[in-house]
Amino acid sequence: MPTVIEPRTLKGFRDHLPAQALARERLLDVARRVYRGYGFAPIDTPALEYLEILTGKGSEETDKQLYRFTDHGGRDVGMRFDLTVPFARFAAQHVHDLGLPFKRYHMATVWRGENTQRGRYREFMQCDFDTIGTTSPVADLEMVLVVHDLLAAIGIGGFTIRLNDRRVLAGMLGRLGLAERSGTVLRSLDKLGKATREAVAAELAAHQVAAPAVEALLEMAELRGTPQSMLARLGALVSGSEQGEAGVAALESLLAGATAAGVPADRVVVDPSIARGLDYYTGIVLESFLDELPALGSICSGGRYDNLAGLYTKQPLPGVGASLGLDRLLAGLEELGHASKVETAADVFLVHFDGARLPDYLRIAAALRAAGMGVEFFPEPKKVGQQLKLAARRGFPGALVIGGDEFAAGTAQFKNLATQQSVTIDWHGDLRVLVDAVHSQLEAAKHAG
Repeated sequence: MPTVIEPRTLKGFRDHLPAQALARERLLDVARRVYRGYGFAPIDTPALEYLEILTGKGSEETDKQLYRFTDHGGRDVGMRFDLTVPFARFAAQHVHDLGLPFKRYHMATVWRGENTQRGRYREFMQCDFDTIGTTSPVADLEMVLVVHDLLAAIGIGGFTIRLNDRRVLAGMLGRLGLAERSGTVLRSLDKLGKATREAVAAELAAHQVAAPAVEALLEMAELRGTPQSMLARLGALVSGSEQGEAGVAALESLLAGATAAGVPADRVVVDPSIARGLDYYTGIVLESFLDELPALGSICSGGRYDNLAGLYTKQPLPGVGASLGLDRLLAGLEELGHASKVETAADVFLVHFDGARLPDYLRIAAALRAAGMGVEFFPEPKKVGQQLKLAARRGFPGALVIGGDEFAAGTAQFKNLATQQSVTIDWHGDLRVLVDAVHSQLEAAKHAG
């Protein structure tokens, strides 16, 4: 007898049971609808890239987290750690077929060999949208609007979009004499909120940042107030820096545009601690947080990256975009009790009551499906109670029960599985009448649920 292999998954990797997988698909459907509503078109890229495409684009940390190996052809390859770097390669390779500016969305799995923690996994899905080929502030504003509309469409009650601009940070670093070490400093600063103030200060000190500069950076990052007060205080901090002043002006324009577009004022704030840990960002950056779970981390992040595609082509291809962290968002919704527990992809559970009536059941199921309703027909004529119990457990809104007596009388029973109440349908062999009645009862059951 062969040895039984223990069924298990790798650390940082997960199986998704039906309820989780269905919840993911529903969020993907919402993201797809919102992205297309702004004119973004879908693309796809390979999970594997030449290693040189991926390394040196995010940060030293992401380079360490890359899953890399030599393939059967002796090539050094890596698994994508995000969707933005492959998109920059994609745009450089296909720019003459795309036309500019080009707007894309891409929803796919990425891999990072990082330490696992709440809401962070080694295999996870990102839902990106980007505009490439323009430096217009309208594209920056549209990024903010899409993030807002996406989170609102998902049905998240409370969320906040936190904005900053890398040029503001660059202006501050220039004043402190740290411009040449901006990548290292900003990666440390980006850990605020994830690590304590003391831990970030210690890390900056370890990078040979003098104590007065450390305190100045932390004080700036901890500034809070109304948008106008924040802009005024940041403007004073970077006064005289062309980059810094440009960043403050961009934030001011972005906030005005968001207000004009109808975004509630309390949904968007200026937060100087937002740095984004990836080296390719050059302008506006944003992160979004659940108001009830800020410690979970950002659920939708992004910004402007004007030089990334320049690593693959001499043609200027400035870009801006953001990414929904699907798995982290679902982890947060589960923790808050807002995640769906439904395990079924169908609407109606058709009970297999009488084995001799199989052709009739198949005709009924086909008619319901043709009318746009999902139907699961139980494969065996087992006890009705057993079938209904399974249907209720899986979250079906309703079940259709038709046995020999019902067929003889021309009736059917529609059972609302949430309330356990049944309604008799008189259809007398007319499938159109049955379909209309089931649809009506199904909508009532869903509305009640």
